[in-house]
Amino acid sequence: MNTLKNQIRQHSVALISLAVALSSLGYNTWRNEQTEANRNVRAAGIELLLKLGELDQVVFFSHFEHDTVRGNPRTGWAYVLTIKDLGALTNEPAMSSSKALVSAWEKHWSGLGQDSGSQKIISASIEQLRADTHKVLVELD
Repeated sequence: MNTLKNQIRQHSVALISLAVALSSLGYNTWRNEQTEANRNVRAAGIELLLKLGELDQVVFFSHFEHDTVRGNPRTGWAYVLTIKDLGALTNEPAMSSSKALVSAWEKHWSGLGQDSGSQKIISASIEQLRADTHKVLVELD
């Protein structure tokens, strides 16, 4: 009768192969999950940058052109709420900056076209979120 020690010695190549296969499977699964998470953050970040550009246009048309069609605050709200949702899908610091932009918009949207301070605060929040989104995208694997 073979002892356990002899059986391990006889089947050492198979046991080593099994250990390598299991560790490879574990790493591959982890890497796939990480890649998918990065892909989701990247897609949200790119869409976030597009929506920030569109919100910037609403702010400029509302404040500088006094255009009630292209600078419509309801359109701005739609962009801000979309930005809030997309920001929740990104990493820090963009996540916090998206919340700060929502707060700035809530407090200052009504001053657009009348108060340059409102425009500056909203535009500064947009620029901060844009910079933070770039930072998040650059840091992805």
